[in-house]
Amino acid sequence: MDEGLRQEIARLRQSSVKELRARYQALFGEESPSANRMHLFRRVAWRLQSRDAGELSEQARRRAAQLADDADLRVRAPRDFWRLLERAGQEAAQRRDPRLPAVGAELKRRYRGKQILVRVEEDGFRYDKRRFRSLSAIAYEVTGTRWNGYLFFRLQEGQNRE
Repeated sequence: MDEGLRQEIARLRQSSVKELRARYQALFGEESPSANRMHLFRRVAWRLQSRDAGELSEQARRRAAQLADDADLRVRAPRDFWRLLERAGQEAAQRRDPRLPAVGAELKRRYRGKQILVRVEEDGFRYDKRRFRSLSAIAYEVTGTRWNGYLFFRLQEGQNRE
């Protein structure tokens, strides 16, 4: 890398985001999707260095064209792809966290003199006649601070349940 390019990159380090975005526009011919200063600096510096190093050789261009040839790529997914994808999603939804007791069980916890009673349901939890999606949401409702629901209700492995 020659000294002129080094100095230009050193100047880029001191540039504002606005200046870097303008330089990006000039080098790439399009507006930058990012306004992150470090990202812009790196992309502009990379482009300047690649221009300085020269273009790709003809052999490299041919090889890139071979790799980019997508004639053998599928246009559509295999017939059973969507069925398998849907089944995988259903199986994931059916798996429950092993720390949770069975559906219908009640979790009890005493907090600041108040008894907290939560019923485990198929798709969430019921507390104080309301449905919650997570134990953490219930713990937040009770305490007003963020808690890991499993820790709050002592559902970690090796801990006793009240």
